[in-house]
Amino acid sequence: MRNLKNKFLMAPLKLGYCDTPGEINSKHLNFYELRSKFVGAVIPEPLYMDIGLREIPMQLGIDNNDKMDGLKQLTNLLYSNGAKSVAHLNHPGRMANPFIPGNYWWSSTDKACENGGAVPIRMNRAMMDEVINLFVISAQRAVASGFDMIEIQFGHGYLMAQFISPAVNDRDDEFGGSFENRIKFPLEVASALRKAIDVPIIARISGDEIIPEGFHLNEMIKFSKELEKLNFDAVHVSAGSSCSTPPWFFQHMFIPKGKTWEMAHKIQTEINIPVIYVGQINTAEDVNLIESKYNAQYLAIGRAPVADENFAGKLQGQVSGNIVPCLACSEGCLGGVRQGKGLGCVVNPRVNSNLKEIEKQEITKYFAVIGAGLAGMQAALILNQKGYKVDLFEKNKPGGQFNLAYLPPDKENLKKLVDYYVNEIKSNRIRLINKDISVENLPHHNYDGIILATGAVPDIPAIKGLKNYYWTEFLEDKHIPENQNVLIIGGGLIGLEVASKLVDRNNRITIVEMLAEIADGMEMIEKALTVKKLKDKHAVIYTKHKVIEVQDDKIIIENENGIKKIEKIEKIVVTIGMKTYAPFENYKNIPVYKIGDAKKAGKAQEAIYDAYELAAEL
Repeated sequence: MRNLKNKFLMAPLKLGYCDTPGEINSKHLNFYELRSKFVGAVIPEPLYMDIGLREIPMQLGIDNNDKMDGLKQLTNLLYSNGAKSVAHLNHPGRMANPFIPGNYWWSSTDKACENGGAVPIRMNRAMMDEVINLFVISAQRAVASGFDMIEIQFGHGYLMAQFISPAVNDRDDEFGGSFENRIKFPLEVASALRKAIDVPIIARISGDEIIPEGFHLNEMIKFSKELEKLNFDAVHVSAGSSCSTPPWFFQHMFIPKGKTWEMAHKIQTEINIPVIYVGQINTAEDVNLIESKYNAQYLAIGRAPVADENFAGKLQGQVSGNIVPCLACSEGCLGGVRQGKGLGCVVNPRVNSNLKEIEKQEITKYFAVIGAGLAGMQAALILNQKGYKVDLFEKNKPGGQFNLAYLPPDKENLKKLVDYYVNEIKSNRIRLINKDISVENLPHHNYDGIILATGAVPDIPAIKGLKNYYWTEFLEDKHIPENQNVLIIGGGLIGLEVASKLVDRNNRITIVEMLAEIADGMEMIEKALTVKKLKDKHAVIYTKHKVIEVQDDKIIIENENGIKKIEKIEKIVVTIGMKTYAPFENYKNIPVYKIGDAKKAGKAQEAIYDAYELAAEL
């Protein structure tokens, strides 16, 4: 650990980039090439140790010698950039993906995860010995592939944690019951590894499972001391369980920042080996606080260098420019992997794409960009980077509809993105003109192109009697009613965010959604937490229904079984979707381009990607 060139390690993130199961390809190498230049070490994505233990179909593997040539390519790449390489080994146990053919599930228990998953086989002694051997062989293979260190996963609800956790381990033999019994098998794994390899070993742990019946910090301090006795070289402290507390596992923006740092510090005061801090470390202020308050030696950064590959370089003054903010939203990274597309990023369109790096052009062009939402500002910045002249028009304040994105509960973090773009527009001296532009009042007629980034407007259904209604007004504190009966027509992302805000003011919510499920298209963790909150607040939800008539305070809804009347409704919110807004298609002989929601209503990630792609080609 002490041979690292600096204090930053890149934490392991599942990429899902394999074309052939388990094998390194150019996508992996390109991803880590950009992110290994300014860190002391890189912990690539978790390496599966057996083809039947995959968490995602296109995960990297270390299950046989055939994978070693590709892994050597990776370790050589990291070495050429001055970064050490750390192989992260994990046995998922009952958390192996239940939808991957050929997977199998072993655990301390025969109970499935309460949030879903396969029913595991309760392990016997022979199975334990097989798992120990699997760790040893995989670690030896990693060392032979050029990895400088090994990291073993003892937390996050995976197999080792399934033994440690009293919430999972229901055994009545020598491996269950007391804390000493529950850590016995994990320590057997640790001891066997320490004897088998002569490189530093890091233990990754959850400082707390964040469930009442799970293990907590006092036990993990004791466990860390046992690992120190076995000559482990560092402890990497995260939190949560992939089974029972996924928001903590993924360090989602809904989770309070800094709790894992406090856990790491308490462990640090009790042991004499280095502790690695991790968890939403995504600003310079975070780094300064962790170092000054906790005297941290090592910091693991995961999603921050996805958003900005030069994150560590900018922190250390080796690269100039503002840091592109990670939003801790899990939309592009976790969402992309779950959709089978591989890890992407809302704010960094070059992640997992073929978009080219921008180079300054020899010729100068002149563009008008109409609309300073995310797409418009992204396009203006790329055009400026190419050396082009840009007029950026916005009738309201910059940010567009993304100014609504950070208003729902627990989403304040999203404002960072608007602030970043506004600062970039200012620092690059792009002309931002506060003006409502139409085809008649463009100030110049010598543009080489006009880019419409005018966004989208609410789609309002033709419902008999619907006259007075709201859209997103209730996201703003000054407009929120209290103790009223509110009907929300449309249970998608916007509808649920408005509902979440309204229930905080004791409003009684009824949601009517035409689809079979609410929250379609909502990021997984936000969806789970928001739906739970609404149900806890006794929101009434009708799926497969549509509103057919409004009669004063009575609402008539319909499904295949007939009609139903909802009474005493005081406010109506309409959030069935958005439709594109493009005020003009043609302008004299100047080409007109549409990007973002003006082209097709969608999400922020799509708008930013679309803007980058177009501007790069112009």
